Amino acid sequence: MLTIWGRLNSHNVKKVAWFAEEIGLPYVRHDVGGKFGMDEAYLAKNPNRLIPTIEDGDVVLWESNAILRYLASRYALTDMFPTDPVQRAQGDKWMDWQFSFADVQRDAFLQLVRKEAGQRDRQAIARSAQATGVAMQILDQTLAAQPWLSGVDFGVADVPMGVYAHTFFTLDMERPDVPHVRAWYDRLRERPAYAKSVMIPLT
Repeated sequence: MLTIWGRLNSHNVKKVAWFAEEIGLPYVRHDVGGKFGMDEAYLAKNPNRLIPTIEDGDVVLWESNAILRYLASRYALTDMFPTDPVQRAQGDKWMDWQFSFADVQRDAFLQLVRKEAGQRDRQAIARSAQATGVAMQILDQTLAAQPWLSGVDFGVADVPMGVYAHTFFTLDMERPDVPHVRAWYDRLRERPAYAKSVMIPLT
């Protein structure tokens, strides 16, 4: 059985748990990171002091999007991960683009979720909100032409930004009008696996 190591309030752990739920892959998850810490046994699996890490039989793997690609290739090929290299690459680029988005959203998340109201840096929040809004307008252009980042159907390429979209629409900050991203997010919210693993309180 798949084992996921990492606390569920991590964006990167949410990705993996959601995708496992999405494809009906049984798993167990152990809280690691943050207040749960990391013991030597975990660090032997992942010396980067980051989460998540998975164990799948004799496979030990870290880096969340690499994990997603592995799970899609092994357990949901064609359904969630196209075999055509061009189609796959068109979705795959959004998986890597997500890391840039995470960088610009980080300050808003940390300030609004991890700090008390009186300790927040409003300028940092405003800068982060503006940068995430610009990025989401790029995403909006793509979603104006196709329903999913994966193409005509939901797939693994929707997962990384799907997690960050929930944070984007949940944080108490200024946002531009991005109707196609909003419609995509609304479709994600209808998926039971998304509701279970992603639509949890931000902490």
